[in-house]
This record gives sequence, structure tokens and C-alpha cells, in this order.
Amino acid sequence: MRYAIITETYPPEVNGVALTVQGLERGLRSRGHDVQLIRPRQPDDVEGTDHLELLLPGAPLPRYPGLRLGLPATRRLRAQWQQWRPDAIYVATEGPLGWSALRAARRLGIPAATGFHTRFDEYMRDYGAAFLAHTALRWMRRFHNGADATLVPTQELQQFLQSQRFDNVVRLPRAVDTGLFDPQRRDPALRREWGLDDNGFAAIYVGRIAAEKNLGLAVRAFRELQKTRPGARFVWVGDGPARERLQHDNPDFIFCGVQRGESLARHFASGDLFVFPSLSETFGNVTLEALASGVPTVAFDYGAAREHLINDVHGAAIGPGDEAGFIAACARIAGDDLSRAAMRMATRQAVATLRPERVAADFDSLLIGLAQARVADEPAPPAEQEVP
Repeated sequence: MRYAIITETYPPEVNGVALTVQGLERGLRSRGHDVQLIRPRQPDDVEGTDHLELLLPGAPLPRYPGLRLGLPATRRLRAQWQQWRPDAIYVATEGPLGWSALRAARRLGIPAATGFHTRFDEYMRDYGAAFLAHTALRWMRRFHNGADATLVPTQELQQFLQSQRFDNVVRLPRAVDTGLFDPQRRDPALRREWGLDDNGFAAIYVGRIAAEKNLGLAVRAFRELQKTRPGARFVWVGDGPARERLQHDNPDFIFCGVQRGESLARHFASGDLFVFPSLSETFGNVTLEALASGVPTVAFDYGAAREHLINDVHGAAIGPGDEAGFIAACARIAGDDLSRAAMRMATRQAVATLRPERVAADFDSLLIGLAQARVADEPAPPAEQEVP
């Protein structure tokens, strides 16, 4: 089969959407398919001749340094797909490039699936524009309803979108690379760099350091747990527009910047408690990565946490909005070494059956189904009539 994946973010950019899209692309390639990747050109890209990678012009994305927004390219995509026609496409982002891809596919009769990766309606609230939340949701509904299917990672999100009149919402579960994220990557030397020995305690946050992640709650939770663990350190992995202010206000915090691959896995496994206060995720891949790394996790009970984190077994799943409960859970787990050790043993099992190969197979099956349905819907050619 021939597939095209259209995205406005892709590694080396580090975010959940980029890494999820890369995983889907690699999964389809591993199953023997031709996959054309279409994305904005990044600063370090060198134009190649591979017809399976199309780099298009982009522009900086406001508030997201280092990320690019694809520019409209409907004509370019139509011309490209008239020469190399995919059987189905997957559009991962709702930017101008994503809209262009849907328009081009619709005009050419190519089936399309979209991925719902970002709660822009929640972002409006986080950035002081709550009055635009409903407008953002209507905009997203119009975009996704222009496709043949909208893919989401959880039943919770599927039900929410269906209640908001999104059509053809299909659940595609996520997975985690348990070969990469592993408790065995815990690194005493790294912990010493953090000023900790084997008996020390490290709370860790991994992700974008930005307003939509509700990071003020993480700070308050850490200050509370410090009352019982005064030698605890708070390690921050990632970057973003809120880092400078956070670092200025909390000079005792350890900021490690963006980490990738084995280095990221080493940082995860070297933590003792993953503190994840975000309320704006569609899923939260980092929750699975923490659990695979053997790190008890405190998160709000939605997205990945609702699907995979059992309260008091793998950490704590707190009712969304219960900030006092979130803070209390962090302090309680940090202060109970015996309970936390039991959680470390259990977290790995929570994600042991989540295989990227299974996700790739399900994704492939869905796209094949869309392609077959489109063929079935095409009118049959007129029957030949006998000439008398």
C-alpha cells in the first residue's frame, strides 16, 4: 500500500505529537508499505531526492520556539499526489498544511484519517483566552469532520468528541517502547550529579515547560513533600517559554533541558516520583514512559493515567481539578519508602503488554479499511452493451 503522512511537527522536534507521528510512520514502513512523509522544512534539513519525503515551506510557530507551522500547499499536494497517488493519508496536525492536505485529498478522492493530538480548546483557557475555547472546538470539529475518520488514543476522548458532534471517531491505543524505557537504566552517577545518593529522593517532571502544563501545581506539590523530605531535589527535563521564570523563582531546581533516546530513558529511570500536573493532554505519552521506567506517577485521572494507572498501585490518579488531593498524594508517596518500592515493582507491569507493533498493525488495518471503503463507494463502470 501507499500512504502519506502529513504533519507540522516531527523529530528532532521534541513533543508528544512529533514522536507519536514518527512511531506511526516507522510502524507502517516496518510492515512493508511505502510511506510519504510531508512536513515543513526544518532549519537543518538538506533537500534530498527521496520522493517519500516532501519538505515544504513553513513559518515559526508563536509561543513555540523551534517549531514550524506549515504554509498552505493545496496545489502542490494535488500535483504531487497526481504523480504518486497514495491509497490513504493521515493528517496529524490542524495547521494550514493539514487543511491543505484534506482539501487536496478530497478533490482527488483519496480517503483521509486525522489524528486528534492537541486540546486547543484547553490551551485557550491556559493562555488567558477562555472565551475562545468554544470557537477552538468548533474549528477543530470542522477540520476533523472533513476526514473519513478521526483517531484518538482513549475511550474517554472518543466519548467526549462524539458528544461534541465529531463524526467517525475511532480509538487507536498508544504504546511505549519498553526496551528503551526500563528501570535498569537507573543511573547512580546521574543521581550524584543531582546531589543525591541511593537514599536520596528525586521528583521528576518531563515535558514542555509552558503554561498549559499547570506547572505551578507541581511546584506547590514539591514544596509540600519537602517538609518530610528536606533533601529532595526536583529535576526538570524539557524546555519551553516558562522555563526562565521557573528557574529564576526556584534556584534549587535542577534543569536538564531536552533529552532524547537513551539519555531521556536514563533520566526517567533515575527519578523516584513522576509529577505530572497537566490537564490539557489528549493522552500524555510521558505517563507511559514513566511507568515503563519503574517510576511511581502522580497524575490527574484522565488520558493515559485513566487508561493505565491504578490508584495506590502505580502511584496516584487524582480527580481532575483536585489540586489539594494532587499535592497530598505527592507528599504521601514521597514519604512512604516501603509503599513506593512496591509501586516501582508494579508500574512496569501496567504497560508490559503495550506493543508498538500492535499499534502499527491496528493503524495499518484502519487505513486499509478506509481505502477499501472508498473503492467500494466508487460507481461501477457502465456495462458494455452488445452491438446488434
